[in-house]
Amino acid sequence: GDMDRINVPPAGPMDLPLSLLEMGCSGRFELITYPLPDQPLPPSSTLPHGLPPTSLNLETEVQKKFLQDPAWLPLHETDFAFQKECNVDSLLNCTPSPLHSGLSVVRDPTTGMLLDFTEVLLENTGLSAKNSLSLQRQPGPPSDSLRGSNTNYPFLPGGMGELTLEQIKKKSDLEEDIDFDNDLLKVPPGLKAGMDFTDKDAKMAKPEVNLMSLLSTFDDIIDLQPEAEKKDKGKESEEIPKLPRTNSLEDLGIKVFHNSLNYDAVSSSAPLGKEENKKWAIPVDITSPCDDFYKRIPNPAFKWPFELDVFQKQAVLRLEAHDSVFVAAHTSAGKTVVAEYAIALSQKHMTRTIYTSPIKALSNQKFRDFKNTFGDVGLLTGDVQLSPESSCLIMTTEILRSMLYNGSEVIRDLEWVIFDEVHYINDAERGVVWEEVLIMLPDHVSIILLSATVPNALEFSEWIGRIKKRHIYVISTRKRPVPLEHYLYTGNSTKTQKEMFLLLDAAGNFLTKGYYAAVDAKKERTSKHAQTFGTKNTSHNTSASQDRAVWLTLLHFLSQRQQTPVVAFTFSRTRCDENARSLESMDLTTSIEKAEIHSFFQKSLSRLRGGDRQLPQILLMRDLLKRGIAVHHSGILPILKEVIEMLFSRGLVKVLFATETFAMGVNMPARTVVFDSIRKHDGTGFRNLLPGEYIQMAGRAGRRGLDATGTVIILCKAGVHEMADLHVMMLGKPTILQSQFRLTYTMILNLLRVEALRVTDMMRRSFSESHRDTEVTYKKRISQLKRTLSSLPPLDTDGQLTDLMPYYHTVTELRTTTDSLQRAILESVNGLKALSVGRVVVVNNKQHVNALGVILQVSSDAVNRTFTALIICEKGNEEVEEKGDSSTAFPHLYNTALFIPEGSCSHTVQKLKFQDISSITVKTLKVIPDRIIDNYNKRQQPRFRHDPPGQAISTATQELLRLAEANPGGIASLDPVNDLQLKSIDVVEGNMRRRALQESLQDFSCIHSPTFAEQFARVKERMSVQEELDRLKFLVSDQSLSLLPEYHQRIKVLQSLQYVDTSGAVQLKGRVACQISSHELLLTELLFENVLSPLAPEESAALLSCLVFTQNTQVEPHITNMLQEGINQVLSVAQRIGELQRDCGIPQTAEEFVGQFKFGLTEVVYCWARGMPFAEIALLTDIQEGTVVRCIQRLDEVLKEVRQAARIVGDSVLGSKMEKASLAIRRDIVFTASLYTH
Repeated sequence: GDMDRINVPPAGPMDLPLSLLEMGCSGRFELITYPLPDQPLPPSSTLPHGLPPTSLNLETEVQKKFLQDPAWLPLHETDFAFQKECNVDSLLNCTPSPLHSGLSVVRDPTTGMLLDFTEVLLENTGLSAKNSLSLQRQPGPPSDSLRGSNTNYPFLPGGMGELTLEQIKKKSDLEEDIDFDNDLLKVPPGLKAGMDFTDKDAKMAKPEVNLMSLLSTFDDIIDLQPEAEKKDKGKESEEIPKLPRTNSLEDLGIKVFHNSLNYDAVSSSAPLGKEENKKWAIPVDITSPCDDFYKRIPNPAFKWPFELDVFQKQAVLRLEAHDSVFVAAHTSAGKTVVAEYAIALSQKHMTRTIYTSPIKALSNQKFRDFKNTFGDVGLLTGDVQLSPESSCLIMTTEILRSMLYNGSEVIRDLEWVIFDEVHYINDAERGVVWEEVLIMLPDHVSIILLSATVPNALEFSEWIGRIKKRHIYVISTRKRPVPLEHYLYTGNSTKTQKEMFLLLDAAGNFLTKGYYAAVDAKKERTSKHAQTFGTKNTSHNTSASQDRAVWLTLLHFLSQRQQTPVVAFTFSRTRCDENARSLESMDLTTSIEKAEIHSFFQKSLSRLRGGDRQLPQILLMRDLLKRGIAVHHSGILPILKEVIEMLFSRGLVKVLFATETFAMGVNMPARTVVFDSIRKHDGTGFRNLLPGEYIQMAGRAGRRGLDATGTVIILCKAGVHEMADLHVMMLGKPTILQSQFRLTYTMILNLLRVEALRVTDMMRRSFSESHRDTEVTYKKRISQLKRTLSSLPPLDTDGQLTDLMPYYHTVTELRTTTDSLQRAILESVNGLKALSVGRVVVVNNKQHVNALGVILQVSSDAVNRTFTALIICEKGNEEVEEKGDSSTAFPHLYNTALFIPEGSCSHTVQKLKFQDISSITVKTLKVIPDRIIDNYNKRQQPRFRHDPPGQAISTATQELLRLAEANPGGIASLDPVNDLQLKSIDVVEGNMRRRALQESLQDFSCIHSPTFAEQFARVKERMSVQEELDRLKFLVSDQSLSLLPEYHQRIKVLQSLQYVDTSGAVQLKGRVACQISSHELLLTELLFENVLSPLAPEESAALLSCLVFTQNTQVEPHITNMLQEGINQVLSVAQRIGELQRDCGIPQTAEEFVGQFKFGLTEVVYCWARGMPFAEIALLTDIQEGTVVRCIQRLDEVLKEVRQAARIVGDSVLGSKMEKASLAIRRDIVFTASLYTH
């Protein structure tokens, strides 16, 4: 069959010198025209029994297919397709590349006549979002303009600029010791062989131009600017405004343009002057009033109906100057003013502002507030996109991060980014997002940071200023517009309802009197039994009826004194619900208020379907709300939460039981804040509230303009809390901003996608590495050390001195080994016993070599312990020499002969460090330490200088001399392992190593050389410079980054999963993972393993719910077999990734990794996607309604990401399946639009 297909020419086929070789069954033949020398031909077919018989030959196949049963030919639906015309010419022309030059006209300046045309080079041609970080690149397609695309490059992050002339010059200073004759590589990195140009004698052509001298002329260019510099010194700001700002185009005259050109030569390398010593963060003084405010800003971009505080005025002045600011103030102090002014400015300048907040609910509230103020406001959250073309966009930080990575066109017009609630950067889970965004923002964007009061605002701003190379003005105020008074409350019945004791007054004084009064009040009511056995009721738990009594009493008391509205912070959701339910007898609203609440409630919920309005939670809340009581926590349905917030801000909710999340929200102040308890569970265990948390929550008390003071009440239900705890909590420092920077796979892949950005640059710029600000000084020191090194005299390593360097290294190792041994001895009990008074030791330091001494005193300081000892020495060498030559050749290491004075023996008493004691001998002497020391000290005074030494001293000196003369070769020393019983592995190994090294020293020939000491001193000097140089080089290099090992581990994981190849280029899987914001590895693997293909849309939605559900549930879900199979697959993929991560060295066990994925909601989501009403869904699980809704909303975002990922892979079936799944879950109460946005 197959042989017929080859058309062999008829003329005698056997005459051709051919041999045919069949290669397998792929129908590939090789012609071998003559036998190859020295190579036996392979067998004529590569399968052991020849080719298998082919089914049909071609002819019969064609007959059967086309003639006998042509059913497969489309007779009935014939295609009327026009034959495609072939245009061969199109192959011959190619699209022209963009022009790199244009023509410009030369005119006569006086007459304007055309004289000539010249060619000018055009910069930035051919730049696009796919190949450049520059802002000059062409905009991408309009569809990508908002979110960008994950194949786009980001814009160049600010402060990461391309090298300027200055830096090139600095760099070349650092690298000037490259030797172009000897140091060049012969083999390119990555290749096996290279080229060796053997012509060594060829003379290097003398360069026509000396580049170094050219670079040195840059100095002069910069020195041409003395006026500009002097003028600048006078101003407060050292920065030159990037763009001259003005309200009309006419003001932007040529004059300004001239200036800015002039500046540009200088400001190209960020601000002038000494960049190294510069402080980037500038604290603004807000103590003195800002009198000339209206002079400096005659027509502000925004006016408020009230007079601004000093800190607000200072911030507005900074914004007018287009500077970045960090404002740290309490919640109600009015930080929003700063944000509003920035938005107004950007509207005036026709630019854009992005306002980011950590929480979606917060974004929605801000959207409503700003929409009412400015009108032109848009909102971008995971599931909502409202008027994205607005000049002010409100979004969560995650969305801004993805816009920055994906090179969104919005960034071009961006003038301000406002980060609200910056103290959220401490959040372990999401804090890293803030850092990424701050690092990735381009240069032209100014930053406004709003935060609660934090102790290290300056340090944090200094970090931002340094990575962005621009000043950050820090404005912090501790002032509260409404001062707070903190009380302890011990009442629990009508009789005791007035038991409220002031603990911290409005001026911030802690009143212990109030504390003791509360303790006494509590004591009076405890039973006799408790009084006998101590009053401290340690249990923090009280029964529900006791709780109820306390709450009823307190609320009755507060509503009598018109202290409502009250926010009661409770640290558990169930506790919130119980407390609210226990107040069924309480009614705090008037009939007018009831009517208002009822109508608002009905109107707000009118958008829900009938069945959803009858949910138990909604009915319960309606009942509570009518009586002025409400509950606010993550288990409440989002729409109910919004109703409650709105009613609360209108003053219709009198008591709100809330968890800590309410304190994070928008300004919702109350008259009074009550703490149900001051202990909370933080995921690991119970602890007291931190000062920062307490201040944040207590700060909700006191409404500006309504209350003179805010009241904060701490309930003492069981007993009164410890005074120390209360003091720390109320007056302690709030939590400092700490870096939570960690590497994520998405971050690594997004940066690897773009060659110009390195992950190490991102790590180096993170807040956790902010201590690296000394790099500039390090670099200076490095070039100094290099110069020193080159100026040192050369070494003589001939003859006996050939092994000088190995000797040096051996000695150095011996010293470090001995040091660590000595440390171990000092830290052990037996070691300290041995080094007690009377022990004879051998001393080696700058003054003594192998001299015997006896210990007289041991200091009690465990860290830097010193030993006072009497040491024998030559007459005339008693004084410690100040200069002391440290470059001795450590002769004592190879020569253990003890020091014996040549003349008469003298002595000295010195404090020794443990490094000075080179061995602890087995001998001890009887000495009287006090007499020796007193006598020695007395003889140090000038008038007793010539007295003979006392009896005790001369005896000790004689004894030491006798010992030295008796053992001239050295005295046996105590062995740390055998004598001092130190049995730890390190000590045993160290001791063996020391012995081996000491023995090896005798074999060196260099110690016998006459010039040994001098040459060794040279080696030592050279090596100490070299070591310091290596240390600094390490500190400056990427190798010293704390996250570098983890980065390499993660890259290893990505390589073994084939997300990136060995050179670090991102593969298809990596591109998919870039689309996904959380659990990117698991999702991508599921996509590529087709786990979702066999599942129906609702099943795949249910399966993916494990990525967004984080709580534990007690209810066992009932699920279909298909789903169960899917779950097992997900778990096995997760197990595989977990094990791979562990093998690559990431410190997380596979169990921990798999444990992140919880399948408690699979049944719920499955039923929801199949159309079951919400009321029935709620019965399937013990998870609260609010949590279910939030999980389904987040699941929708995951489905969107999977849909985009499927598009990249080209799996349209999966894409449309995800679309269906998304439509199935987007319904009814779960996706009711927020009340704030409609």
